[in-house]
Amino acid sequence: MNLLDMGKSKPRAKKSKRGVDFKKIKRKVGRKLPPPKNFTDTSIKSKAIILPEQSIATEKVGLAVDRKGLTLRELFQQTSHHNARTRKAALLGIKDLMLKHPLELKLHKFAIVEKLRERICDNDKVVRETLYQILKCVVFPCLMEELTRPIMSLLLAYVFNAMTHMAADIRLMAFKFFELIVLNYPSSFTLHTQQVFDNYIDILRNYQIYLQDRSNLKNALAGLERCLSFLVGKARECDRRSVLDFDERRCLHSYTSEAQNDFADIFLAVNKFEDLVPALVNCFQESILLFRGMSKNDALSFDCLLCTVGCINHSVELFVATTNKFLGCHGHVSQTDGEPDVVKIDMLGLLKKLWESFPISQPHNVGEKEDERYFILNVKITETFLHLFQWIDDNTFPIEKFLRFIECFLLGKVDCGALNKSLLEKNLSTVLPFFPRFISQSIRSWRVPLLKAFTLAFMDCKVDSPACLLYLNAIEEMILPTSSCSMLLCSDPEVLCFLVDWIHKLPKILQSVGDRHTNISEAVLKLILSIGQSSMLNSLLALEFDHIQLLLKEFYVIRRVEDAITYGPFLKLPLDCQELAICCLYYFSSLSIDLLESLCSCCLNPSMDVFIVIVW
Repeated sequence: MNLLDMGKSKPRAKKSKRGVDFKKIKRKVGRKLPPPKNFTDTSIKSKAIILPEQSIATEKVGLAVDRKGLTLRELFQQTSHHNARTRKAALLGIKDLMLKHPLELKLHKFAIVEKLRERICDNDKVVRETLYQILKCVVFPCLMEELTRPIMSLLLAYVFNAMTHMAADIRLMAFKFFELIVLNYPSSFTLHTQQVFDNYIDILRNYQIYLQDRSNLKNALAGLERCLSFLVGKARECDRRSVLDFDERRCLHSYTSEAQNDFADIFLAVNKFEDLVPALVNCFQESILLFRGMSKNDALSFDCLLCTVGCINHSVELFVATTNKFLGCHGHVSQTDGEPDVVKIDMLGLLKKLWESFPISQPHNVGEKEDERYFILNVKITETFLHLFQWIDDNTFPIEKFLRFIECFLLGKVDCGALNKSLLEKNLSTVLPFFPRFISQSIRSWRVPLLKAFTLAFMDCKVDSPACLLYLNAIEEMILPTSSCSMLLCSDPEVLCFLVDWIHKLPKILQSVGDRHTNISEAVLKLILSIGQSSMLNSLLALEFDHIQLLLKEFYVIRRVEDAITYGPFLKLPLDCQELAICCLYYFSSLSIDLLESLCSCCLNPSMDVFIVIVW
């Protein structure tokens, strides 16, 4: 390229002449565009017409409303609102309306229950808890006489749906709702026994998933315990009715009693125990490991353990009841149509892990509160195996640790020392009803130590405590010759000394308790009368019965100094107790002079009832 050409500028290209389609208008920022030429104005202008009598309030005249002025229909609509607070406010509004207008609940009970049940599966915990309180405090109490199967079916459908919900808190809360339903309408459980147990078994098998929510887990276990307790009560009622049916209708061979029909429902539950009991035992073992590993044991964890053991105990009691029901007189199950073999369930085998871990030992350096908790757990487990004691084989289940615990229990001892006496008396009702049968079935080498512990506990028992009646009932069963236990004990020379101590204690109880607790005085007098009626002539029992008249002297007159007489508690007792005391006198072989003088002093007292004197 030439250097001269480099300095020259390039010639401009010629612009092509083309037609212009439209003229571009430059707009400034912020200017409003003018409307297009074909624009149509669609705005509407109107003026409100206000009438003096037009108001929303006038439309609700005569309708039931809550404190905010909302009707039942409006509250129903708000229960499905997307906001949890609005749903809760709607439920509280329904509660307020039902309390202000109870008739609305009775007139619209199906509609109200049908709408409320939708909140059983609500995602918000507060909403579900609000619904629970409404059902518990308002709906069920007001509809107590109108709680029918159709109404409960409305609720149960949603409760069973909640039991299989994906959210763990909704599932656990469903069992709390179910417990409330069973409490108010017990037959709802027997109508759905298998379905309920299947859901409970699923919860127990996945126990660790629900441990984070111990409060609802405790409610679920308490619900299961209530259901099993209801079946236990039903089984006892069936046994009572079956005896009445046999006595009153034994001539009607084709008659089928209500007790037999009800027991069929109970047996459906027992069929589930092969799955339920192992799940409960595994649940208990996992819980006790976590409980012992806690630096500070909380009350909710202990309550879960206690409910679990309670469920096991009720299951065993039901198993024993059904076994005894179908067990024939020759030790085999009666083969009646529709009555399967309950002995096939190896209950002891299902409880073997629980037996191996008994007694539950507490970690070192725990407080007094924790000691009491472990003691209560061991007592509940003891009750479970006392139901099955007649089937326990010492070769398979070493029984010595079990007997040693019962001995320590009666003596008020635990691993760390003495036991709180009030706590001991509260738990005596668990063991003492089993004691007579238990002592007759226990091995001979342990019979004397156990009876010695029982006697020491009886002598140390407060005469005005409820535990005194438990001891008296156990002594009656062991002394009177109507039971196999009494026949076994009275024939054992090593045991007779304990019987003597029990009989000599009875007059002392009469004098100590006085007229403050007439139920205890009546129980003692009935026992003395039964001993006198059942003792054979010249037997040890008859001789000891004659000896107690010396101790009974102060029951009538404590002291006589010339004309001043200090009377015993006899004159202050009710007439029926006085009559029992007089009947006891008939069975003494002879009356001592001191006792006769005391009796004469009572007869001459002006406060003595004439009828009692005539009977005397």
